Amino acid sequence: MLDVTPSEHLTFLVTATGKPYGDNHFSESFREWCDAAGLPKRCSAHGLRKAACRWLAEHECSGPEIMAYSGHATMKELVRYTKAADQARLARNAMTRTTTTVQKGAAQPMR
Repeated sequence: MLDVTPSEHLTFLVTATGKPYGDNHFSESFREWCDAAGLPKRCSAHGLRKAACRWLAEHECSGPEIMAYSGHATMKELVRYTKAADQARLARNAMTRTTTTVQKGAAQPMR
């Protein structure tokens, strides 16, 4: 879709006049679109951004990759969005390693 979408600049979500959204204009427009579609108040552009960051983290994208996608300015800011996904991934990785160790008969006592 991006290849066939006309754009004279890096911004591909633009207003009806072809200009980039300013400040809160996109969020306000998104809220109006959600209301018009009858979606609950919890649906928001911010929620989609956070969900996308978590999804990328769950698919093992790096912090800098996610920041490039989301526009976050600092890693500290991004950590709030991806902490739960990172915890889930770390837990799965730990369980995979320990299950493999136990299956091989090399279970080690916990320290």
